[in-house]
Amino acid sequence: MNILNEQIQKMTDELRQLQKSDGSWRFCFEGGPMTDAFMIILLRSLKYNDEDLIKNLSNRLINLQTDEGTWKLYEDEKEGNLTATVQAYTALLFTGLYKKSHSTLKKAESYIISQGGLANVHFMTKWFLAVNGLYPWPKYFRFPLAYLLQPAGSPVSMYQLSSYARIHFIPMILAMNKRYIHSTPHSINLSHLHVSKPKSMDWLSFSDSHRTEHSLFIETIRSFFSFPSYVQRAGENAAEKYMLQRIESDGTLFSYASATFFMIYALLALGYKENSAQIMQAVSGLKSIIYQDDKIITLENSTSTVWDTALLSYSLQKAGVPYKDTLIMNAASYLLLRQQTKMADWSIHNPASSPGGWGFSNINTNHPDNDDTAAVLRAITQPSATNSLYFEAWNKGSSWLLTMQNRDGGFGAFEKNVNNPIFASIPLENAKDAATDPSTADLTGRVLEFFGNFAGLTKNHPSIHAAVSWLVQHQERNGSWYGRWGVCYIYGTWAAITGLKAAGLSNSHPAIVKAVKWLVSIQNKDGGFGESCRSSEVKTYIPLSFSTPSQTAWALDALLCVLDKKDAVIQRGIKRLMDPFDEKSSVYPTGIGLPKQFYIHYHSYNKIFPLLALSHYRNLR
Repeated sequence: MNILNEQIQKMTDELRQLQKSDGSWRFCFEGGPMTDAFMIILLRSLKYNDEDLIKNLSNRLINLQTDEGTWKLYEDEKEGNLTATVQAYTALLFTGLYKKSHSTLKKAESYIISQGGLANVHFMTKWFLAVNGLYPWPKYFRFPLAYLLQPAGSPVSMYQLSSYARIHFIPMILAMNKRYIHSTPHSINLSHLHVSKPKSMDWLSFSDSHRTEHSLFIETIRSFFSFPSYVQRAGENAAEKYMLQRIESDGTLFSYASATFFMIYALLALGYKENSAQIMQAVSGLKSIIYQDDKIITLENSTSTVWDTALLSYSLQKAGVPYKDTLIMNAASYLLLRQQTKMADWSIHNPASSPGGWGFSNINTNHPDNDDTAAVLRAITQPSATNSLYFEAWNKGSSWLLTMQNRDGGFGAFEKNVNNPIFASIPLENAKDAATDPSTADLTGRVLEFFGNFAGLTKNHPSIHAAVSWLVQHQERNGSWYGRWGVCYIYGTWAAITGLKAAGLSNSHPAIVKAVKWLVSIQNKDGGFGESCRSSEVKTYIPLSFSTPSQTAWALDALLCVLDKKDAVIQRGIKRLMDPFDEKSSVYPTGIGLPKQFYIHYHSYNKIFPLLALSHYRNLR
């Protein structure tokens, strides 16, 4: 026990040293090549020749390349990732530091061609190539932005898309409808990466079983041409207004780098100049979310400051740091200032609720989500007991969160009741993962855990009962749950077990018994747990050959809710968690933005979740 106490104290002391003067913690939110690659291309495209930044970002791209010449999104990804390889390849050409004949790019070129060439990259990357004149726009496809003029309740309204899809699709559609190409002084040409002649249908993603949907989609697109020109112009004006109203104070769109890239080109397509205030501020905003320390320089797709600070504060409190300690109170002060006050997009489907949620990033004022809100509420529960400001914030946040429950009983991420099957079947890659915002096990479980353990609401409460029912009904046959925002079945099962236990389900409940049995069955020989990002792509649990710190902590945290702390499974897991992990295990991405396209290595996770699991273990009798 002394060794355990020393370990927890060491982790606590380290976090005390890392806290910023404003009370936050700032850790890197690291993705794959996309953001760095797009930033290099954008800077060259706009003739913003920040040579030091371009060189630093290109160095990271080079360091990420495999010996085979490919780029991967995770270590065990087979061969490589075509889209990531095209992104990095194109960006390195744009730097001017590398020629097509360079050995680094020749290897990548061979891989790209072997995978079918540019026709097979993700449509969002195709769009980025097209807007820079490197891939042909689809000849006939134009999407009716006039749908923005439809009432939110219409089944084909843009507001039936998820908020995170909408904020990306609207600028993308605007530039694509205009077939906009931004001229660049660099004579980059990617014609050598075409295996076959590009076709408009290459932009779409259809399986043989979706031929009916294919015909319906084409007919819908053709109907766009029957819209009067004034309606089309009104749609463009609505799209422009939509973007401008959602720009954060730093110039980014919704505080996402990816959406900001698309917005910049959409504004250029509307006639904005490269040196206009909006575009210059957007580029400045992108630069402001570049993360830099002595090991890495990268453009984060968003900062994770609110998320990290909330989770770290809660973990430290569980580790025994009193809530009146300046460590906790400074964090609470930071979080209090980030509570959102706008009737933003979430209110479209939840108009009767007052604001009160929290968002993910440091600068976010437009886009609260259920996960961050629950995390912050956990962190400020104790401060709210003696401070009226925190008590008021806690009440507002809890009330807002409860009103965000979907009609099916579960909880999604950003909005309420946004799960229209029409949009889930759009013939674009990842439509099922991104176009809607359905209830998920990870969100539902963590919201349940908050309300059960921190607000005293259990399965007898109607809303909690509905959420419990949703989780039980959506358990996989093997006893696991799929997690949308983390990797993946371990993540979802952790959230579901802790949520169901907090709601008052007994250890003997069939759902709990099955879930524990599944977790025990996948424990690695070293006592830890590890799951591949590929699980999110095939929607089946795929084990890793090694254990990761965060996934080991999630599994243990779930098992500690049910098993005796002296159980051999727990003992082996705790021993593994206290032993050092090698670099391969420590940098493996365990967060998900978009399956197959965007995985996240949260630099904070190896500090948050092991501390939480070890503290929960110590706190058990």
